[in-house]
Amino acid sequence: MSVTSVAQKWVSEAAGLTQPSRVVWCDGSKAEYDSLIEAMLQDGTLLPLNPKTYPNCYLHRSHPSDVARTEQLTFICSREKDSAGPTNNWISPIEAKSTAGALFRGSMRGRTMWVIPYLMGPAGSPMSRTGLMVTDSAYVVASMHLMTRVGQVAIQHMRRDDDFIAGLHSMGDLSPERRLILHFPEEKLIWSVGSGYGGNALLGKKCHALRIASSQARQEGWLAEHMLIIGVEDPEGRVTYLAGAMPSASGKTNLAMAVSQLPGWRVWTVGDDIAWMWVDANGQLRAVNPERGFFGVAPNTSPKTNPNATAMVRSNTIFTNVALTPSQEPWWEGLTPTAPAGLTDWQGRPWQPGAGAAAHPNSRFTVLAEQCPSIAPNWEEPQGVPISGVIFGSRRTGVIPLVFEAFDWSHGVFLGSAMSTETTAAITGKVGVVRRDPMAMIPFCGYNMGDYFAHWLATGPRLTNPPRIFRVNWFRRDADGRFLWPGYGENVRVLKWMVERIRGTGRADETPIGWVPAAGALDTSGCAPSRNSTSSTSSSARGFRSRSPTRSRRRAAASAPERGVRSVYDARRLPPATSWITRRTSLRSKGLLSPGTPVCSRNVWISALRTSPVMSTKRRQRSGIRRSSAR
Repeated sequence: MSVTSVAQKWVSEAAGLTQPSRVVWCDGSKAEYDSLIEAMLQDGTLLPLNPKTYPNCYLHRSHPSDVARTEQLTFICSREKDSAGPTNNWISPIEAKSTAGALFRGSMRGRTMWVIPYLMGPAGSPMSRTGLMVTDSAYVVASMHLMTRVGQVAIQHMRRDDDFIAGLHSMGDLSPERRLILHFPEEKLIWSVGSGYGGNALLGKKCHALRIASSQARQEGWLAEHMLIIGVEDPEGRVTYLAGAMPSASGKTNLAMAVSQLPGWRVWTVGDDIAWMWVDANGQLRAVNPERGFFGVAPNTSPKTNPNATAMVRSNTIFTNVALTPSQEPWWEGLTPTAPAGLTDWQGRPWQPGAGAAAHPNSRFTVLAEQCPSIAPNWEEPQGVPISGVIFGSRRTGVIPLVFEAFDWSHGVFLGSAMSTETTAAITGKVGVVRRDPMAMIPFCGYNMGDYFAHWLATGPRLTNPPRIFRVNWFRRDADGRFLWPGYGENVRVLKWMVERIRGTGRADETPIGWVPAAGALDTSGCAPSRNSTSSTSSSARGFRSRSPTRSRRRAAASAPERGVRSVYDARRLPPATSWITRRTSLRSKGLLSPGTPVCSRNVWISALRTSPVMSTKRRQRSGIRRSSAR
């Protein structure tokens, strides 16, 4: 395998720091993967599963303190603190390397250092990017085989000798007190020590494909997003592609692999977690899935909730921290209605009912995407797929309606920026706490969130036909704690309405929060939702509308002329806003808007940004926002 002198030099420096007993360059072959599996079976890193029912499947048990992303130990080490922004942990590069360097020094003594050249993105795509990772974990190497394209294909995609993201990983002693995940965006460098868990150790995933890539994307004019990509096929065979941002463990994979309960409609899976998007020469937003596999959450994945996922993990899969049945099959909560007798829990202990979860709440499966029954035939298309709609969704038991549509691109960015969610087991800490998670990127944005919003806003004018933007919430509950919407395959009914809106045929009502489905616009034929579920969207929106003295009751046929939103969002031309209604009235009185034209809440958002202490003068200037006095 031919490698560049720059790559060779970096690997030599990493070896000099960590002092491994040997260095092995990975070629990505099946023989290499098989040898890694065999070695891990021999040393107990992996346990074999039932070869008849789960052929070529294995179980890995991580250290009990190493089971999820550790956001409190994850840092953006930009040269300037302001570049990392208020939502990221920050350490100066000098301090970070000094602290972590002491942990890395000699950390691989007696161990093998594997060197993994890997490619994020389809082979032949101009969007694909190369990474070069070193690690002392055979489990990580095998997982990278499944999650990325390893070997010569990565070297071939380097555009110059130094065109790679460098990643240094060592398990260290797995102590949380000696664990750090560091990102150096200006150096295109990742350091991770003290963890062997997926998100902290598979550096091609969140570290490269989101944190470093988001910073790289801003500089190069594209978007690296925590998003699924799906194709929604109608009964006539037309496919509409959507991208969707949802926090981890909030139904993203289930939606990406949904089996439609609506006759004639089908969902094709392009990606379930990360999307790299760019504007092509014709002004069309396009997207690729940079990953080769799925690193999915096991609990609550079942033939009912996600039949495609349960089918694809029946072979050639590495499971992490699931329970084990007496017949050596993997099990987790939600897989079957009741737990089988004789389970061994995720830590290898005999399990009894009432003894807590048998599988860890963040237990995972790692599997090649090509095994998914719903994988799109063009999922590895080098030019990506055209995105016609963007979905922002999160887990909220109240407040947020089932679905509504933004007035335009700017309003959609506002909706994404204001997104909140209830925390899950995908991160360490308390579960069920509401936190702000703009565009599901709060753990993954590699630079200042204010600049991130500005980058999204700046992308809009470059688009010839901007995608429609939607906000969804499958998790709303009634007063008795029951879900209002059945979810899973029934979510295709909501996707159908989105497709109809994109094509100009979907009916909707205008409200202050956006366009909501008109009565009867959601196809619920053959569906038995909760009595209040189909009204959850409109009732929430109408609650806002009923308090608006100048409310509009217009029903939209959803054609482009009826939306008719004028792009007058130059903040420097607008007087301060005090509310959504007064803003609309003010613009209309000044002749900036025709009667009946809706105005998105971005105007209120701009007013807030003018006085925000987070927005530096330099950043306001870049975003076209002028400072105004606080009110």
